[in-house]
Amino acid sequence: MDKWEYKVVYVDFRGRISSEGAEYIRQGGEHRTGFVRGFLDKLGEDGWELTGLLPLMRPESSYFMLKRPAQAAAKATEG
Repeated sequence: MDKWEYKVVYVDFRGRISSEGAEYIRQGGEHRTGFVRGFLDKLGEDGWELTGLLPLMRPESSYFMLKRPAQAAAKATEG
């Protein structure tokens, strides 16, 4: 049976991403979608795959759910 590791990321497209206690703020002049795509690209390089999206009642805010195989966690910390 496959084992998975999960990550939940709060995304406010106005310029803030929060993930497991770390905050990321959009820099002036950076496009909103480019800011989020760049963050997701970095997670993808570490083996994370976006598996779900939960839009919130607040405009422009969502939770992103990601997963990766559990053994990918060990490899990411080694490299």
